[in-house]
Amino acid sequence: MSVLLIEPFYGGSHKQLMDLLQEELQEDCVLCTLPAKKWHWKARTSALYFMQTVPTSSNYRILFASSVLNLAELAALRPDLGKLKKVLYFHENQLSYPVQKCQERDFQYGYNQVLSCLVADVVVFNSAFNMESFLKSIGKFMKLIPDHRPKDLEKIIRPKCQVLYFPVRFPDVSRFMPEHKLARLEKVIGVKRSGDAYQSEGLPGQQESRAVMKASDAHPESGLCEPQPGLCTTQHEGLPSPPAAPVQAEAPESTNPCQGEDKQCLTFNLSNILSGLDYQQRPLHIAWPHRWEHDKDPETFFKVLMKLKEQDLPFQVSVLGETFSEIPDIFSEAREVLGSSVLHWGYLPSKDDYFRALCAADVVISTAKHEFFGVAMIEAVHCGCYPLCPKALVYPEIFPAEYLYSTPEQLFKRLQNFCKRPDIVRRHLYKAFHKIGALAVFK
Repeated sequence: MSVLLIEPFYGGSHKQLMDLLQEELQEDCVLCTLPAKKWHWKARTSALYFMQTVPTSSNYRILFASSVLNLAELAALRPDLGKLKKVLYFHENQLSYPVQKCQERDFQYGYNQVLSCLVADVVVFNSAFNMESFLKSIGKFMKLIPDHRPKDLEKIIRPKCQVLYFPVRFPDVSRFMPEHKLARLEKVIGVKRSGDAYQSEGLPGQQESRAVMKASDAHPESGLCEPQPGLCTTQHEGLPSPPAAPVQAEAPESTNPCQGEDKQCLTFNLSNILSGLDYQQRPLHIAWPHRWEHDKDPETFFKVLMKLKEQDLPFQVSVLGETFSEIPDIFSEAREVLGSSVLHWGYLPSKDDYFRALCAADVVISTAKHEFFGVAMIEAVHCGCYPLCPKALVYPEIFPAEYLYSTPEQLFKRLQNFCKRPDIVRRHLYKAFHKIGALAVFK
């Protein structure tokens, strides 16, 4: 038990990473977690909780925690843990995390992360965008202090920092794919079908990814204060695609928008999609697999779709992703306006149903105003979707320019063309499998 894994917010991508680390480290780690509820309270108070609950051991050598934890507080409260090699992992940073109003940004959360970096021995970010947006914001952020401001914090922290892309272990989704996607996949990466499964020998980036995981001691997050062998993180894509943010992990503190309505919202019936017309004759199928929150900018997404609807362009849409206590009003408005164009609406608790929905889709859209990695988009690409992402945030780091747009109008024009000619995306060979494959961990 030489590695101590601590995750104050054990849900989504935070849980996925910790589960993967625990599976890789097996008996050589102890995992301590708190439920993925009331994030703000976890960021403020979890150090005190872990002070009392993390078991004492002379075997610990490394402490790995996500940046939700105030590492400085824990190191002070538990001097025995402060002596360990401390690795801090950033899924997101609070210095550049978008808020609806400037006044809503709570200074304390970003300040805690800066303190944690100063105490840590190694600081790991899931993307270069995440790292640079954090480091370059420190100076401006500290100017919020009215006087006696600390100096040169970026220079102190930067040498500790490195980028280690979020590791994703992709499941075999070939059994969910329509025939045209299977045929396209064979062309792109040269895999061969063996019965209903694919042989993934030699997939690009596989060996590099395994080497990174084995060489790094900086990838843990979460569990209960005891080893839990057998957990696995095969919840993200599976072929050549990068890993990213919490997608279909458990939906902590979530509310199901379909509760009390048609229970078909809770399952995804692929036969309803694949029966009837020849697949190439079906309307364009658009997927939006993101959290139902303002930072994912659902307003822009739905306004583009409503404009397509106004022009009587044929398309279907599956709106997936987790929901929380407050759902933006645009969702109820959009569901009414889009009407029969809605194929699926709501969170899919089943991983198989989730991947089945993505495999049935043609295009996956992000309109995010915040994204430090973007697992959902990577999963969708793994499932054969054509990605359209903002030319901003982390996306240019992962996706080639062909899949980026600069304005909502550009997004509309791309979708308008695809609605008229869905065969374009169905015949398209994705251009960046080599790039995405290098970020993935394959089973």
